[in-house]
Amino acid sequence: MFKRNSKGREVTFSLDGEAKSCQSGETVAAAILALNIDYSRKTPISGTPRAPFCMMGVCFECIMEINGIPNQQACLTVVEDGMQVKRQDFVLGSDWA
Repeated sequence: MFKRNSKGREVTFSLDGEAKSCQSGETVAAAILALNIDYSRKTPISGTPRAPFCMMGVCFECIMEINGIPNQQACLTVVEDGMQVKRQDFVLGSDWA
C-alpha cells in the first residue's frame, strides 16, 4: 500500500514487545502502516480497531503508548532506535477510560 524511500538508515523499535524496523525519519504511524500493522488503538465503547488516518495530527486516530506515555500521536512522533511502542486497547472500566 505504501512505498518507502529506502535512503535512510535502519531504525529498530519495539511494537507490543516485538522487534520491528523502519527507516530513520519515519513517524511511528508511517512505520506501522508500512509494516501492515492492522490498528493502533481500539475505541473505548465498541472496541473497534482504529488506524492512522490524517497523518497530520488532527484526527487522533493514531494515538499509541510511546515510551510508557499513553495517548501520544504516532503521526507526529519520529521513530527512534530502541523506542517502545504499544497499541492502546481501551476498555471501559480500565485505567484508560
